[in-house]
Amino acid sequence: MQYILHENCISLLSPDKFFAMDIMKRENPVLVLSYLLITAGFEVYAQNYDYSYTAECLKNPLKPQYNGGIVVNPELNDDLNGWSSFGDAKIEHKVTNDGNKYIVASERKGPYHGFSQKFQLDKDKFYVISGWVQVSHGDAHRVAVIFKTQNGFQHAAWAIAKSGCWSMFKGGLVVNASGPAELYFETNNTSIDIWADSISVKPFSQEEWKSHQDQTIEKVRKSKVAIQIVDSKGKPLPNATISLIQGRANFPFGCAINKNVLNNTAYNNWFFSRFKFTVFEDEMKWYTNEPSQGKEDYSVSDSLLKLCKSRGVSVRGHNILWDDPKFQPNWVPSLSPQQLSAAATKRVGSVVRKYSGQVIHWDVVNENLHFNFFESKLGQGASANFYRLASQFDKAPLFLNDFNTIEEQKDGASSPANYLAKIKQLRAEGYNGPLGIGLEGHFTTPNQPYIRSSLDTLASAKLPIWITELDVSSGPNQAQFLDQIIKEVVGHPAVQGLLIWSAWSPKGCFRMCLTDNNFKNLPTGDVVDRVRTTLSHQGLIGTTNSDGYFETSLFHGDYQAVVTHPLLADSSFQHNLTVIPTADESDEIRLLSYKFTTA
Repeated sequence: MQYILHENCISLLSPDKFFAMDIMKRENPVLVLSYLLITAGFEVYAQNYDYSYTAECLKNPLKPQYNGGIVVNPELNDDLNGWSSFGDAKIEHKVTNDGNKYIVASERKGPYHGFSQKFQLDKDKFYVISGWVQVSHGDAHRVAVIFKTQNGFQHAAWAIAKSGCWSMFKGGLVVNASGPAELYFETNNTSIDIWADSISVKPFSQEEWKSHQDQTIEKVRKSKVAIQIVDSKGKPLPNATISLIQGRANFPFGCAINKNVLNNTAYNNWFFSRFKFTVFEDEMKWYTNEPSQGKEDYSVSDSLLKLCKSRGVSVRGHNILWDDPKFQPNWVPSLSPQQLSAAATKRVGSVVRKYSGQVIHWDVVNENLHFNFFESKLGQGASANFYRLASQFDKAPLFLNDFNTIEEQKDGASSPANYLAKIKQLRAEGYNGPLGIGLEGHFTTPNQPYIRSSLDTLASAKLPIWITELDVSSGPNQAQFLDQIIKEVVGHPAVQGLLIWSAWSPKGCFRMCLTDNNFKNLPTGDVVDRVRTTLSHQGLIGTTNSDGYFETSLFHGDYQAVVTHPLLADSSFQHNLTVIPTADESDEIRLLSYKFTTA
């Protein structure tokens, strides 16, 4: 089908019945602007990446991704060929009643004792690891998937394994030097047997990896556009110049700010000339809003929010409560459980009521995968109670928000598998309202395949995913790493927004600054500006061909098209247009047609 947008009406025409719209006769010449959004398939230059992940615990594992990649005997159909013992454990080849074959490690003498397979890995490759595990008894055992390399031990993935069904894991690995490596599985409970099946280790070249990013951006973030300029008689105008200026982008890309932007003109100008999305560093946190019990002060957050509104900048609400005991208002830790419950309940109602309808998200109980201050005082269901309470005062999505889920593969507390378990826990404890996945992203050295596979895992929850606090620790590769991470997350179909955690202060930023104190860009700021320019098509100018067409590929969002041509009486004309995602992945053409007078 083809879609025609004309004078705020949408009609559907089959391709064989599509016809050119009559030009309304006017006394003044008429300029017709039309554009085609084409979602035809694009050429694939690399082996496709498998973004899938199955969160459900299954009776039998699925087939290995990539047919196992470089794994020998990935489905254990050839007895124990390719597999050997690791440490002190008994390994066996077993078959279920319905014929599924798998490997078992029992009589394990230590957490890492079990089975393994050896590989030769290349430092220039990205490795995606996936597979299925089960345990002999019990429920929710944390299993780490680890590679022993020449330079030590590297975590690649995590699984929450159960008895009676198979759980999938997915992760990634890069190595610092080419050489031998050995895959094995680790869990602290040595009384359980570990089962595994459908194991895959798939290498990708860096060129293939970038190709996946480019393909996803073209497919998910952009649409192909053909703009035709014709005169009032329908005659194409060649050599017309079209300048495209983006208004609001469909993919939010922003940066944190703090109170320094209120009284520093240079900071104000630098920030608001660049970003339409932000989050406050400390100004909306409990210890800022109520430093003394009963004495609330929202003056700074009010001023910041008012400023952002005046400049058309959307704000995330960060945060209502924080589960880390170190970041409570100093009067809170000494409260009795009853007093804490009353104070925290009052805090939720106070801040959410005050800013209801004015923020796009709320981080409700920050970092509650790592910490449990409120749970330790008020019981296991404390977080779910606060989510339910916040949902009564505002319709904005309520987010989980934590660190190390995509940036640190050794941290099992906030692994993708554990993050999914926390979501299930919140639901089981009674919070059934809107929910989002917030990933802080405080990086040192990025592991790109781990980032991507982690996002694949989290995407199975089918919830909004935002990178909420992205930064990279200082070092010679800081800007390069920042660029790699941004491209990785923008190139993932599940990510819906990205905020840089780089609020400026004369005393320095949290971990990463984008400018110096004179607001001259640092290399990290140049990276952000390049990304921002790319996402907004800043400076994009085209010229129509002999048929009056200019073709390009645009990120989804609102645009203003400014058209100039020597034959037009006035110097230029402009029209607003919106590039939107197509409804499906077919090869349909979506046509949006506009017209306006030249006079």
